[in-house]
Amino acid sequence: MEKRPPPFLSSQVTAARRFYLGLAPSRRQPLAVVCGGWEQCASDFEVDRRSFPYLAVEFVAAGRGELQLAGRKFALGPGTVFAYGPGIAQRIRPEAGAPFLKYFVDFAGARGRRLLRQAELPPGSLFAVEAPGEIRSLFDQLIRCGEAPHRVATQTSALVLEALLLSLRPAAPPADRSDRRALATFQRCSAFLEAQFLKIHSIDAAARACHLDGAYLSRLFRRFAGHTPLQYLQKLQMNWAAEKLHASDLLIREIADELAIDPFQFSRTFKRVQGVSPSEFLKVRFGRRPGRKDQKSASFRQMPPWPDAAKGPRV
Repeated sequence: MEKRPPPFLSSQVTAARRFYLGLAPSRRQPLAVVCGGWEQCASDFEVDRRSFPYLAVEFVAAGRGELQLAGRKFALGPGTVFAYGPGIAQRIRPEAGAPFLKYFVDFAGARGRRLLRQAELPPGSLFAVEAPGEIRSLFDQLIRCGEAPHRVATQTSALVLEALLLSLRPAAPPADRSDRRALATFQRCSAFLEAQFLKIHSIDAAARACHLDGAYLSRLFRRFAGHTPLQYLQKLQMNWAAEKLHASDLLIREIADELAIDPFQFSRTFKRVQGVSPSEFLKVRFGRRPGRKDQKSASFRQMPPWPDAAKGPRV
């Protein structure tokens, strides 16, 4: 049964699903969720506040209206996310015939402020996300965590909130037209690598296939993915190789041959991406020492035992 809503939540709703984790979070907590949920707002819904006691993020899943935030006016629509907090005035009103369905989370802590800055969504700001389904899924997960038994809820909800805030910036489309074109080019190239990683053996080849200069392709990946196209290509290849090691009887050198990689270089790359060598992956994955086939295929390089093998592979 839902508890009585705190006074700062509106009663002008036709349906709601909310959770409450304590209105007086400890100042020692770097990130503490206070409450959250979703609300189907009534046609006469209106919020008019001069301030708010916590940091807050709201996400509009449906409906349209107007938002006044820190003295500025914004149009609200599906996919819009906005933040406010102490000292930030807010006024929210729906359009006639377009009531809001919106998600919200209220929280506190210094880490929460840092995460909002990292997401480029400081209190008093707004943007529209490009992947609203992903953000809505994270809010739904946050609600499920918040409804769990109290001790679990406080810990898991903070973790999901952190994931939510970290996901906001990548979900926001670039505002500039040239930036949007660059993002579209990056998405086209990353999709090409996902489809052709078994056939592409160098970034120069990938750049030629995408009709781009190799240096520009690298800039695109560093900008939108935070890593190089070579790192992305190797991650795709080594994830495929790990699945082959797990689910097939292929020798390590046979997997390297399929990727057109020298077995010695394959072992080094696999360890860098997966955290263990191919032969150690087999031992950890199956809880055994490598068999004769594994020993033979791994004979080009013997790695010392991984000291934390009992904990499983690091991924």
